[in-house]
Amino acid sequence: MFAEQGLEAPLAEVARRAGVGIATLFRRFPDREQLVSAAFSEKLSRYADAIDRALADPDPWNGFCRLIERVAAMQAEDRGFTRVLTMRFSSGRIMEAERQRGSRLFRELVEKAKATGKLRPDFEPQDFALVMMGNAGVIRALGDEVPGASPRLVGYLLGAFATDQAPREPLPPAPSETALRRAMKLEQLRVTGGGR
Repeated sequence: MFAEQGLEAPLAEVARRAGVGIATLFRRFPDREQLVSAAFSEKLSRYADAIDRALADPDPWNGFCRLIERVAAMQAEDRGFTRVLTMRFSSGRIMEAERQRGSRLFRELVEKAKATGKLRPDFEPQDFALVMMGNAGVIRALGDEVPGASPRLVGYLLGAFATDQAPREPLPPAPSETALRRAMKLEQLRVTGGGR
């Protein structure tokens, strides 16, 4: 449910899909934050592990690019993931520790990529949140209708983050005009409630 609808998914529906009653859900997870923490602990660990792999890349710029692509793909798989990356967990010490570890490692990766001369010197670690929010918007608006839109956006952004010293990779293919129009029409219907 969180992957499909984001963290605002109705808890009654979460319980129904899990095959339990809402009272059982609340006995196990007294509040939404604890449920979110349990649901995303593995994914947040995978995120921190992806940063570890990026830091281990002998070319920090390459590690940086592959990390941004990987996290964007994780977002496409799970719509709640972006919010989890930017949340603070008051009740989940392990989750909060993983989130902080990921943040610290990402800052280290940014500094190493800048030191290569390939990442713009004015890129700041907090720009990552802007990238993820922009990507989340593309995913939310275009979703499954235009699956290539997110990788193309990420390709453009990585190009914008690169200095003249960074190798330029070709962009992923542009979405078809038909798929884009169809997705935009569906988004309009979603926003306007189908014209009601």
